[in-house]
Amino acid sequence: MTDLIIIAVVVVIVGLAGFYVYRAKKSGKKCIGCPEGCSCSSKEGSCSCCHNSEEKK
Repeated sequence: MTDLIIIAVVVVIVGLAGFYVYRAKKSGKKCIGCPEGCSCSSKEGSCSCCHNSEEKK
């Protein structure tokens, strides 16, 4: 019974995360996980501000 509850909780969390990504993409956000909220560069296909911050580390 405990395993069933744990599985249900994990399924709900994954489902909510997927729904968040779906709604964010539908509203036009390009970099969902970018903490600074910048838009993605079209030529690299990744978030430019996230890419730059990774190089500084």
